[in-house]
Amino acid sequence: MSSFTFIDLFAGIGGMRLGLEKAGGECVFSSEKDAFCQKTYSANFPGDIAGDITALDPESIPDHDLLAAGFPCQPFSLAGVSKNNSLGRDHGFKDRTRGTLFFNIAAILDAKRPAALLLENVKNLKSHDGGRTFQIISERLAQAGYVVFSQVLNAAPYVPQHRERIFLVGFRQDLVGNFPDFAWPHRIERGPALDTILESDPALVEKYHLSDHLWQWHQNHARKHRAAGHGFGYGLADPLGQARTLSARYYKDGAEILVPSNGRNPRKLTPRECARLMGFPDSFQIVVSDTQAYKQFGNSVAVPLITAIGRNIVAILHDILVGRPT
Repeated sequence: MSSFTFIDLFAGIGGMRLGLEKAGGECVFSSEKDAFCQKTYSANFPGDIAGDITALDPESIPDHDLLAAGFPCQPFSLAGVSKNNSLGRDHGFKDRTRGTLFFNIAAILDAKRPAALLLENVKNLKSHDGGRTFQIISERLAQAGYVVFSQVLNAAPYVPQHRERIFLVGFRQDLVGNFPDFAWPHRIERGPALDTILESDPALVEKYHLSDHLWQWHQNHARKHRAAGHGFGYGLADPLGQARTLSARYYKDGAEILVPSNGRNPRKLTPRECARLMGFPDSFQIVVSDTQAYKQFGNSVAVPLITAIGRNIVAILHDILVGRPT
């Protein structure tokens, strides 16, 4: 029996869902617009997945204890409030989030009133648009009745890559009162090394070695930027260390994470290695092209980190939900 229910918004390929299921949760609704992500999601999870969240009626979404979403970062306008006020129109937090995808999350919070929320975004969300984006998000969540905590966390203790993302965890104010603080996962000094996720069979990586032309291009590109005083260029990973951040652009040339190969040009990670780099189990089915798989894993979340955060949320949710009907 699950200890809590959750919904998975902007679900991607289900990294958030996998992590929260491992923390004891049961997913009762999921939504993802991208057709290729839907294909991967459907191959790995039972049930239907809804499409574009902007076309959904918040009231139609099942009741749930936790709203989880890795939502896109969009600018919010602080202008027009005085004009709307003079015309008698709605203004303030709701007006400033209307037309953004975050508004859809806020509308679901208003309609369904889950006990908690977990949001994930890029590290620079706090500085986006001069800090205005994060300000309005925080104000809108407070207006919805949630006390919210934010933290930039690195997934490096859990997976062999440097990957910083910001997480927001919130609880309904009327359920937790003057909640003192949220305990984020403990920092671990050293995480797994890259070689723990690399293929051992040379046949499985053969086609991922760089051509002479592409390898020469990488070297020339890096040399040009070094001469200009820039730090741009390919990243030749240390198998005994940790990789750079895997991004959605990895499909283009593999520049950020190249694996050295004795006596040969370096190679890109395989899609399966990318899955492992994000903490997905080998049982996770990859049913799309390499190009789409690279995009999907580069856009996903580090599954073990979500589990660690989820378990700390569960500790609080248990107290909140202990008296709910079964």
